[in-house]
Amino acid sequence: MRTTQIHSLADAERFKGQLLLWSQQFDDVVWLDSNNYEQNHLRYDAVLAVDAFTSIQTNFEGSFDRLKEYQSNVNDWIFGYLTYDLKNDIEDLQSNNFDSLQFPDLYFFQPKKLFLFKGDKVEIQYLNCVNDAFEDDLKAIQDTKKGQYDRPSHEESQVKIKLRIHKDEYFKKVTKMLAHIHRGDIYEANFCQEFYAENTSIDPMECYLKLNSISKPPFATFLKFGDKYLLSSSPERYLKKDGQTMVSQPIKGTAKRSENVLEDEALRVALSLDTKERSENIMIVDLVRNDLAKTAIKGSVKVEELARVYTFDQVHQMISTVTSTIERDTHPVDIIKSTFPMGSMTGAPKISAMRIIENLEETKRGLYSGSVGYFSPEGDFDFNVVIRSILYNDTKKYVSYSVGGAITAKSDPLKEYEECLVKAKAMRTVLEG
Repeated sequence: MRTTQIHSLADAERFKGQLLLWSQQFDDVVWLDSNNYEQNHLRYDAVLAVDAFTSIQTNFEGSFDRLKEYQSNVNDWIFGYLTYDLKNDIEDLQSNNFDSLQFPDLYFFQPKKLFLFKGDKVEIQYLNCVNDAFEDDLKAIQDTKKGQYDRPSHEESQVKIKLRIHKDEYFKKVTKMLAHIHRGDIYEANFCQEFYAENTSIDPMECYLKLNSISKPPFATFLKFGDKYLLSSSPERYLKKDGQTMVSQPIKGTAKRSENVLEDEALRVALSLDTKERSENIMIVDLVRNDLAKTAIKGSVKVEELARVYTFDQVHQMISTVTSTIERDTHPVDIIKSTFPMGSMTGAPKISAMRIIENLEETKRGLYSGSVGYFSPEGDFDFNVVIRSILYNDTKKYVSYSVGGAITAKSDPLKEYEECLVKAKAMRTVLEG
């Protein structure tokens, strides 16, 4: 059981900043921040969960069954992540590519301490076993100063980013992908490449704050799990359950921004009229409709928005919103299992695309193109898509970020490569300055 307090905040942004720094003393941290981006389907402005009371960690085998059992038994808030490689639990697929990050395939925890932000109020929920800490914690948070909870410092390294796939090799691989498309094996596939740095120490919190200030996305995430970190500026929602309503918001279609107002508007309009980007988006919308239909009440799957262009600090993006209605007794984990991994990061048809992706990519995706989010005690949930993200293994001193793009029959390998560099810009700026 939890004890709840609600506090009005004179300066919500300042309190959030102090809270995030305070959270660094814990081994298990999930911070989700909408950056006050105006959007429909928003339940909280920001959420922090810290300090595991119970947890589940597993590889892909039987992962969804174990998560279902854990979520049902705990019957409380749980926070965590699903890696892309859980696909191997759902279909006859494998992940044999190189993996230097070594994140477990699935991890969720029940937080002792939870902070839920909406407007100028924060709702704080503590498990009863720690509810005597309320006052001391609030005072500690409000007294927190930058640097107070920093990790024991080993010198931060000069970050030197390397490419897992060089430009010529990228062109060859995209050409192979196009051959699959022209042969009719697939219509579209999301092809990703990794950028990485070895023997490198970074300050995860500082990198997250920089990344977030550059991008200000609606699904920003700071995740800490022991020595492993995710610093994400994701603009994309994977799936949300609100009562019997399901919402998925796939992104397909990207254009760069310009500091020149007229040029920036021209880039936005050009994206909205781009037939290639629009067809990419529509193909994934069809896939999402098909995935949601597996658990939906018949006839309830609807496309609320089709290929609408949204503007973020770094890029313009084409986003669609697909909704459905489920029966009241449908288990939340079953809904995720029937739609995972998200269509925007796989392709169509989904299973063929995932097989081809595995053969052409060089790196195991792991948490990249997986998802971070939470389940509420009522069985609702909200999960993002892990893109525009830096992943870090502090023990192995390994830093990684990946970017990808949808390859369709109309793809030009050079333009696809350039789009990857646009998507990578914020992470590269944070790491290399």
